[in-house]
This record gives sequence, C-alpha cells and structure tokens, in this order.
Amino acid sequence: MTDPRTADPAAPIKIVLIDDHAIVRHGLRSILEREPDLRVVGEAATIEAAKAVVGQARPQIVVLDLKLSSGSDTEGLDLCAALVAEHPDLGVLVLTTFIDDHLVLAAIHNGARGYVVKDVDTSALIRAIRDISRGGSAFDARSAAAMVRGLHAGPVDADKKLTSREQEVLELLSRGMSNVQIGKKLFISDTTVKFHVGNILRKLGVSRRAEAVHLAGKMGLI
Repeated sequence: MTDPRTADPAAPIKIVLIDDHAIVRHGLRSILEREPDLRVVGEAATIEAAKAVVGQARPQIVVLDLKLSSGSDTEGLDLCAALVAEHPDLGVLVLTTFIDDHLVLAAIHNGARGYVVKDVDTSALIRAIRDISRGGSAFDARSAAAMVRGLHAGPVDADKKLTSREQEVLELLSRGMSNVQIGKKLFISDTTVKFHVGNILRKLGVSRRAEAVHLAGKMGLI
C-alpha cells in the first residue's frame, strides 16, 4: 500500500466505507464524492467483506463503524486491529454512534487514527478524512474529551458495564481458557484478547484473571 504521507498530492484520496447499514454507506458516498479530492473505491458490511475489499481496492482511508452486526457492539475494534496489522499505512477513521471514554482509547490502541460520532458536521467529517490522509489524526470535540478523560481516569467502578465482547471473553476466562484458546474461539488475535482482558480487570478493579472470575461470579456477570 502506498504511504498516504508520500502519495501523489494531486491524486484523489481513496476511501472504503465499512458499515452494516447500506443506507448509511450510500449517504456517506453521496456526501464524500461531491468533493473532487475524495473518491469512494469500495464498501463493505461485514468483517470478511471489509478485509477483502481493502485488500483489493488499496484505499488510503477506511471509514469504519464499530458495530457491524446485531452481536457485539465493538466488532469494529477487532477489524480495525486486523486491517492496520495487514496494511500498516492505512488510515482508519472510526465513525460510530458510540462515545465512551475507554472505547475511544480502545480504538486508538487498535490502530485508529481518528474517531468521530455519526452526527458530526459534514465539513468536519471531510476535514477529518483529509487530515488522516496527510498522516495526521482527527477527533471531534466529544471524542477528544472522552480520550482525555480516559487517559486520566482511575480504575473503573466495579459496576461499570462490560461490552458484549468483554462479556464473551470473561465467560471464556471462567472456563479456564488461555488467551490463545479464547482468540481461536472468538476468531480474534491473542493481542486483542489480552487487550480485552486488561479492560475487564480494570473495570472490575482487580489485578488477576482469577480475581476477575471470582468477582464476576459474585456480581452475577457469569
């Protein structure tokens, strides 16, 4: 993949849209393609399709929703990590309805260069894409504030709700599975499992996996 920081400045910025709602993708396409320097080169609604279209279209930017099905609320995090691992120069802009302090940090940890919510102003979205294409980062006011809070936050209260993916990982932890086994079960990388386990420990206010399982049992989480 061509490094966006050294790409021909006269060439349009190639973009792939990843969202499980066709109406959202079509709306984004119509907005972005009004700009002469932006070109949508592919769309996808699932993880598998996203990996395929990014590999074929070789975009500079991926606009990614975190929720890609009726299952986990944060499937996009795993996809983001996978895409950046496969295409290190790819700029991922998260465009989602979720705004949570730790979720913003998780997106950055998984390789996202920007995070904006779906009601962002059109001009701000276009500016974010351009900024990322130049090798920068882009966050709207709310996601930037969430990022700062997340960076400075202490341990999350034990009653902080776990994400759907964290709940899945916690249940597999209770069965005594290792990170490798959990990764194979959920089709995610060992690194991503480790990240989710870290989030679980932090949210439950414990330091060891066994403590997390014990406390989760007492709280009725598993």
